[in-house]
Amino acid sequence: MDTSEPMEQGEPGEREDAGPRPEDEPGSGVVTAFGRQLKLLRVRAGLERPEFGKLTGYAAQSIASFEQGRRIPSPRFIDRADEVLDAGGVLKALKEEVGRAQYPAFFRDMARLEAEAVELCAYDSHVVNGLLQTEEYMRALLAMRRPLLDEETIELRVAARLARQVIFDRWPAPLLSFVLEESVLRKPLGGKSVLRGQLEQLLLIGQKRNVEIQVMPLDREDNAGVDGPFTVLTRKGGEQVTYMEVQGRSNLLTDREEVRLAAARYGIIRSQALTPRESLGFIEKLLGEP
Repeated sequence: MDTSEPMEQGEPGEREDAGPRPEDEPGSGVVTAFGRQLKLLRVRAGLERPEFGKLTGYAAQSIASFEQGRRIPSPRFIDRADEVLDAGGVLKALKEEVGRAQYPAFFRDMARLEAEAVELCAYDSHVVNGLLQTEEYMRALLAMRRPLLDEETIELRVAARLARQVIFDRWPAPLLSFVLEESVLRKPLGGKSVLRGQLEQLLLIGQKRNVEIQVMPLDREDNAGVDGPFTVLTRKGGEQVTYMEVQGRSNLLTDREEVRLAAARYGIIRSQALTPRESLGFIEKLLGEP
């Protein structure tokens, strides 16, 4: 039986690689439910935390953090724990939900839909789309937030945003389309070196066969994107949804007529922007500017 006393949050000795903290308050959400299930299975197996930690490759303090819902376990740990505890897939079944706990609450539904999308079309008029951002660009944006985010929250959100970029490596490959305003590509957010790295990343991603990146030039006299950024997602089977976000709040539209109009609007925006080939040439030109 496990007789060890639970560690208090922030107790010295907790391994840094125990995983990020959930965006929810400790004691709530799927991370806490997972932790309780993990502890029940560990106790049932007759394993103390140090012994279980050795079998999974984690320190006892890290195991305590997972069980108390204070840290988000990695997918690798969940798979290993399920095997060691002979859980029959019970822990693995929670893996995706646990992973989504690293996202801000307002983005979790979108994260789930994004991971299932067969097509994604995004129009951005303020900053580079999160799926296209470099780590340095992410950190610069998050550091600019007001009120200020603490360092731990910044690290958590950077890790979550980077994790979303596995969409580029999925197979079957989803069709991904991005239209960015020229002004987005000229803002030196984080400094000129950060912007340069971001432009270089856009060129690399834009060469992928399933990705089209288009630029909406500043000199366009007609622009159907005047109402602001939005994303249209298509799921397997053809169901579409539209996602919009502003000032840390989000809106997920599922009404067929509203989504149809958003998809039609995106089509017009694409037709008004430079072609993908022209857009990559435009980005190369920007990189050549002093």
